Amino acid sequence: MSEKWDARYLKLAREIASWSKDRSTQVGAVIILEDNTPGPYGFNGFPRLVDDNADERHARPLKYDWTEHAERNAIFHAARVGVRLSGASIYVTHFPCPDCSRAIIQSGIREIIVDEKSKSDPDFAERWGMIKTQEEMLREAGVTWRFAAVPT
Repeated sequence: MSEKWDARYLKLAREIASWSKDRSTQVGAVIILEDNTPGPYGFNGFPRLVDDNADERHARPLKYDWTEHAERNAIFHAARVGVRLSGASIYVTHFPCPDCSRAIIQSGIREIIVDEKSKSDPDFAERWGMIKTQEEMLREAGVTWRFAAVPT
């Protein structure tokens, strides 16, 4: 994919992230199918039809029981509408956690493109820490990843 398309898809992931009602971090993901067409997308948030206005559900650590991550939401969306993800790429606003990395591997996604801007989000880095486990898992499974910048 060219830098132009990387920027377009990362801008789309940022837009989708803005739909999240998460009060601390908004994350977005866009899956690009093997033929380079945009496919399913997701943002971090509560499951469909679950009340996401209840204040107590947004407080840590309880919010982790209620919130699904953007990457898995995109993968679940694909399953819901019957989209095959084998050979696809996923554009994400933040590097995937171990759970999302496992889902990416299991779904057949082959490449992760991460928004370079996420490296400068100290709050996110502090909460998620090192990405060593994800990197090792992804490498062993043959899933590549890279950071890409969105020109301003």
